[in-house]
Amino acid sequence: MSVEVRRAGGVFYMKFEDGSKAYVYTEMEGGVIKILETYVPEKYRGKGYAKVLVDNVVEYARNGGLKILPICSYAISYFARNKELRDLLVEDFRNLSDKEWEELYKKRLEEEASKSRKAQ
Repeated sequence: MSVEVRRAGGVFYMKFEDGSKAYVYTEMEGGVIKILETYVPEKYRGKGYAKVLVDNVVEYARNGGLKILPICSYAISYFARNKELRDLLVEDFRNLSDKEWEELYKKRLEEEASKSRKAQ
């Protein structure tokens, strides 16, 4: 996986040889970076690109002394799996139980599916 991650404003992205892009859309508010959306083109999914992108957001937050608010389903699942990184999260998310992370993930998936249906 030798795709470079770049940042333009609140977007962390990588461009593939075919010209398509994977990205994480973020928004800064105070000392908090909100992870709003993660997208990887279908043909590149399941290969770890989303993880690399969110890893870059985590590094950016750590280096900048920022806290993270995971909003999109991928970011929620990322922090559910990577408990050792939860010290970077906003206070309300730091001490959630595994069950609470699972419930939050399911709720967010439903919200995203509903939003997607409405857009069609």
